[in-house]
Amino acid sequence: MAPKVLGRALVTAKWLSEAVRAGRVGTSLRVLDASWYPPQQRNARQEFRERHIPGASFFDIEECRDQSSPYDFMLPSESHFADYVGRLGVSNDTHVVVYDGDELGTFYAPRAWWMFRAFGHKEVSVLNGGFKNWVKEGHPVTAEVSQPTPAVFKAKLNTALLKTFEEMIQNVGSLRFQVVDSRPEGRFQGTELDQGLESGHIPGAVNIPFHSFLTETGHEKSIEEIQQIFREKKVDLSKPLTATCRKGVTACHIALAAYLCGKRDVAVYDGSWSEWFHRAPPRYKVSELKRNKG
Repeated sequence: MAPKVLGRALVTAKWLSEAVRAGRVGTSLRVLDASWYPPQQRNARQEFRERHIPGASFFDIEECRDQSSPYDFMLPSESHFADYVGRLGVSNDTHVVVYDGDELGTFYAPRAWWMFRAFGHKEVSVLNGGFKNWVKEGHPVTAEVSQPTPAVFKAKLNTALLKTFEEMIQNVGSLRFQVVDSRPEGRFQGTELDQGLESGHIPGAVNIPFHSFLTETGHEKSIEEIQQIFREKKVDLSKPLTATCRKGVTACHIALAAYLCGKRDVAVYDGSWSEWFHRAPPRYKVSELKRNKG
């Protein structure tokens, strides 16, 4: 795959390890560990302190969000984001590489990638294969926590990459844009609970579980394979597209996959099913379970 096609949305472990070895991590290149796990399962910050990519900083998705929202991981304000990433040494001229330590290879990193893009940052990449493959390939890790020099970051929200509840409600009637839901099929269909929440989907949405885009090793599939996945689901990448999921995280995998195919304007419904379930009228919640009961 030609790097120009990728638009640097992905970088390889080989590329990043060479940058680390050459001492290029600094003001022009920042590496961020955006791992998050359910607290009862793993402690992301503790794992970061124990081992991470040399020169990396911890991007805490719990801190960098709208803490006044009843929904998880909603985008913070422009000033909150600017202040937070500035303290991590990121300026508007910095190339940011994000990764996470999930066993799948990549889980939360595309969310951080999309957040940077939503706030107007262009030079941001996901480490293809994640920390799991970084370690597997024998690249260096460290427990030494670096203190980046604070930088000035100016954030400007690109509303084209974001959809609100009101816009999603309006779209049910107008169908102005396609909607792809990245959750597992059972949750999309409404046949299994989603972290205690009744599940189902937005009328008209198409289901492409996010892991469809990952190989068995946890790397992104080829552009040709990704295009085929969209084609099979009759998703037209030449037309407007919005991604959704449970809480706006795995939806960003849809945005990344489409970006790799040259579509750079996929919006994410930030509130996703968490908000939709609580706010949408019952007729706008499609569920096989309800249909079978009916």
